[in-house]
Amino acid sequence: MPNSHSRVGVASLCAASLTFSGLVVTGLLAAQPAAAADPAGYQNVRINEVSSANSDTVELYNSGSTAVSLSGWKMSDDGFSPQSFSPSASSIPAGGFVTFDSPKGLGDSDKVVIYTADGTVVDRVDWATGRAKPAMARCGGDGTGSWVTGTGTTTFGSANAAGCPASPPAASRVRINEVSSDGSDTVELYNGGTSAVSIGSWKYVDSDTAHSAASISSSAPSATSIPAGGYVTFGSTIGLGGSDSLFLLDGSGDTVDSVSWAASGASPSDERCATGFQTSASATFGAVNSCAGSTPGGGTGGGTTGQLLGGGGALTSGCTPEAPSGTGSAPFGTRSWPGGLDVTIADNVCAFTTSTGPEGRDVSGLAFDPANPSVLWAAKNKNWLYKLVKSNGKWVPDATWSATGKQIRFAGGTGQPDSEGLTVGGNGHLYVTSERDNANNTVPKDTVMEFDPAATGSTLIPLHQWDMTAQFPQLNTGSKDDANLGFEGVGYVPDSWLTANGWTDPLTGAAYDPANYPLHGAGLFFAGLEYDGTLHVYGLNSDGSFTTFGTVSTGKPGVMDVTFDAGTQRIVATCDNTCGETHTFLKVNASGAIVPDVTYTNPAVMPVDNLEGFALAPASTCAGGFREAVWSDDGIYGFGSGSSSYGHALYSGTFPC
Repeated sequence: MPNSHSRVGVASLCAASLTFSGLVVTGLLAAQPAAAADPAGYQNVRINEVSSANSDTVELYNSGSTAVSLSGWKMSDDGFSPQSFSPSASSIPAGGFVTFDSPKGLGDSDKVVIYTADGTVVDRVDWATGRAKPAMARCGGDGTGSWVTGTGTTTFGSANAAGCPASPPAASRVRINEVSSDGSDTVELYNGGTSAVSIGSWKYVDSDTAHSAASISSSAPSATSIPAGGYVTFGSTIGLGGSDSLFLLDGSGDTVDSVSWAASGASPSDERCATGFQTSASATFGAVNSCAGSTPGGGTGGGTTGQLLGGGGALTSGCTPEAPSGTGSAPFGTRSWPGGLDVTIADNVCAFTTSTGPEGRDVSGLAFDPANPSVLWAAKNKNWLYKLVKSNGKWVPDATWSATGKQIRFAGGTGQPDSEGLTVGGNGHLYVTSERDNANNTVPKDTVMEFDPAATGSTLIPLHQWDMTAQFPQLNTGSKDDANLGFEGVGYVPDSWLTANGWTDPLTGAAYDPANYPLHGAGLFFAGLEYDGTLHVYGLNSDGSFTTFGTVSTGKPGVMDVTFDAGTQRIVATCDNTCGETHTFLKVNASGAIVPDVTYTNPAVMPVDNLEGFALAPASTCAGGFREAVWSDDGIYGFGSGSSSYGHALYSGTFPC
């Protein structure tokens, strides 16, 4: 699932050419004198005021000397992709303001990112819960002042002075003061206030909107506070190079300061001067900047010169992982992994990048093809399917099907299914669950879609689609987090197993008789609800209707994948670190009910991550008493600090025959 991958959300980590918690990534940052300003003038435009109350209004300010056209500009928040907006004027006059209402609303805890027509990031601001109510604004200078959250009044369309406290808090006087991209990739902060400011929980992030913030304390453990009139320096782990920017965030996630530069390289350093950031002849970290006329903290501060180019530059290695969160305990009585203790990386680095998921992660559902166990199907949350085959011991996309995966749509060819679960039906077709439409991710859309894998073309349209959204009103709260707790996995269970084991039909109270449901095919579908760990049993009828057979308890607070394993004759409900990385095997008991039988944890060597997909190879592949088990890491996070496993989504181990 996108951006929030377990019920408490997942904080993604950014990529850097240096090491940050073991990630290998690239970001680019460079500086340029003000004289090289872009003629379009967008580098002079700044987000100036934001309100997440009622109107969800954003104000832009132009600090430049010429008007700037807003034609084709877009905005995004932390839950929707760039969208067009309707500004109060088609251009921003020099020294003037333009306002607009967010096209999809703003949340209590959210962010705003502004883009030019070609996708270049112009500016960004983040805030924590409630801090943009009634507004948050730049104080001490429109377009240049530091952000103050929770201002008492709004001043949209005019100067912010009336909407800012007379004495901004000390933290608002901390500024990004100097940067270097000459190899040391150093950042200097300056405190222009009259009291020390604690920064132990502060973070920073670059212009790549796929990145989340990196911790200052990870780079400089001793940097817990900045004394009044003092400095703190740290080595950036995001990378400082070509064209990029820095956004400084406090411990609540609120933006404190932001600076950006055009592509020229900050070497030996770029420092804040009275006229903006300028390239210096020599770095002055920990001391007053050397530029003529400068003062510590850069005079007015907050504003920037030069241009910010979107995307933070192309990644040269690795891709953007997501750190795991939401770790909980395994169920009582969980047993150790019964298979081999060795686990290997089973895919190429960053193998799952797509146009809707360039970060290379979000691989979730896995399913071996019963008719061809040399094929492993995989679902990527942002509406993609992959047919994988083995090559040199790794699972790679089958180029004869699609070397880059196939995009899926909802019925009618629309939308962006948040594809999570995947199973192969008795007819050989692929059945995929979706929690929501990523193009409208605050609204649940718990559906099962049927795709023919033999269909040609790069986009697959469902043959049938069954919508169960109305059964889960608890997920329809207007929150994207709640909408993201729906159908996380699905498994096809053949009628032959249900009847042979004496399953009691909850609708009749008698032994299950498939003949009572002539349109459902040869098996039922068990959809796992992440919200509470229940399995919801459906007969999917050929006329587009469905039969609901009730729920099955897994005994766990969440379910991330569901599979039927013919080898053990069990339904397997998988949960990631939310439930201690466990797999619960369910059986039909003597009373005809489906109940948990045994629960296993992962091999001890496995990472404790958002491992959302799990598949066991068919028994026909057994060799030496074992068969393959495959896991998918939704966040491509890896085994731990310094590990080379970052950027990989698939792991391979063994399970007894």
